[in-house]
Amino acid sequence: MLTYDDIPVEFNLASHFVDRHVEEGRGDRTALTTDERRWSYAELAELTSRTAHVLRELGVRAEERVLLVLADSPQFVAAWYAVLKLGAVTAEAYTFLPPKDYAYYLDYTRARVCVTDAATLERVREAAAASRWLERLLVVGAEPGDLRENEEHFETLADGAPATFEAAPTTRDDIAIWKFTTGSTGAPKACVHPMHSPLLSCDWYATGVLGMREDDVVLPVPKLFFGYARDMAALFPFQSGGAGIVFGERTTPERIYELAERHRPTILVNVPTMMSAMLADPRPEALSSLRLCTSAGEALPAELHRRWLDAFGVEVLDGIGSSEAYHIYISNRPGAARVGSTGQVVPGYRARVVDETGNDLPDGEIGRLHVEGDTAALMYWNAHTKSKATFAGDLVMTGDLFARDSDGYFTYRGRADSLLKVGGIFVAPAEIEHCLIEHPAVVECAVVGAERDGLAFPRAHVVVREEVAARELQDFVRERLSPHKRPREVVFMDALPKTGSGKIDRRALAG
Repeated sequence: MLTYDDIPVEFNLASHFVDRHVEEGRGDRTALTTDERRWSYAELAELTSRTAHVLRELGVRAEERVLLVLADSPQFVAAWYAVLKLGAVTAEAYTFLPPKDYAYYLDYTRARVCVTDAATLERVREAAAASRWLERLLVVGAEPGDLRENEEHFETLADGAPATFEAAPTTRDDIAIWKFTTGSTGAPKACVHPMHSPLLSCDWYATGVLGMREDDVVLPVPKLFFGYARDMAALFPFQSGGAGIVFGERTTPERIYELAERHRPTILVNVPTMMSAMLADPRPEALSSLRLCTSAGEALPAELHRRWLDAFGVEVLDGIGSSEAYHIYISNRPGAARVGSTGQVVPGYRARVVDETGNDLPDGEIGRLHVEGDTAALMYWNAHTKSKATFAGDLVMTGDLFARDSDGYFTYRGRADSLLKVGGIFVAPAEIEHCLIEHPAVVECAVVGAERDGLAFPRAHVVVREEVAARELQDFVRERLSPHKRPREVVFMDALPKTGSGKIDRRALAG
């Protein structure tokens, strides 16, 4: 297992994950697959170097942030590595946001250069008009004649740039990546990570748990702006010479089935919401090439896990990670996955379930999860008080509630900041959700706190596959859980609101 001390002091992520394959004679191996063609490591390395030249000519300097707001593509991946190759800092935003959100990211990152694409350009333009920091937009896939002052045509500049670029002499401790929190409970915050975090995470989780190898082909359900997907499709496979599949459109079950049938992935990077959607029209033959499926982003309900196994027969490795700890730190293992459990601690990390004073709790008791490891972020950017409450050296004091059993398996019990006090007793919404999802009519659900006459109570928002009475769902919960955990209200919806990373947007439901 790799340790921090094993990493050379001078270290650059782009050199290690991309250029190394060319230098060691594997340049002709496939790095990325699109519907149009396959991109070799040599081609990706060249596009990365050309992009690095372009960014440097536009004025990007070491340690500055570069904001990426473009659809999944080889250009996205090359731009991401190009920023690192320059010694600058990557930051990414979803391409389906309104202008006000891009204004937030531009102001927060203080990026002087933003890389975007034709489909997102108008919204980024609107946000950029009020930016105090932005100087240039680099636009992928646009018509040159459509661009305005201070907007640059990516293809023209990249085609004219040199095909090689000497990586900046960065160190393992240089700041390299801003990983944003998902924003499901507030404005996204950047978790600041040095160069060494991705390499350790890759060794500990992708190699140590998933056993990623050179013949793996990874298909991500979330988009690449979400670190879970980008690492799994465009970083972790590159350690061993594997490949990722990239596509620019929104993700749908139909698109996933189509891509799987065409490109024959071995690993599907999934989230519970998409798993539920795929079960509405299961096509097990389309997923026959898979050796495993990962699940993260939200807790995987046991009933949904069982239905997936029955329909597809593909092992699901549920896990939990965070931007604060870089990636996944607790996960199920191939051949040892337990339905309803988030799994065991990933090698390289230490995890404890603690009480309100930070003391360890016995097995079986519910408490806050503390995680330690050398991939912990340095801080939240520009959030001193919140950083002190979350980070202490390599310790991340998460807001997640867990219980651990005697075999070292952890079970998710919700968020500490989402607990409801009903009749003087704390209630975890996740427990009610996991119960409701077991009802045969329920496709997905979310429980939030509501208030009436000054008293708090749980309110369930549900999507159903067939008509069912609210009273039936309430009784279903009451028969299985304590009476005070019964949702007092049930709201039927056609779909639950989602954040860009595919999580349920609980802030929207709580309004």
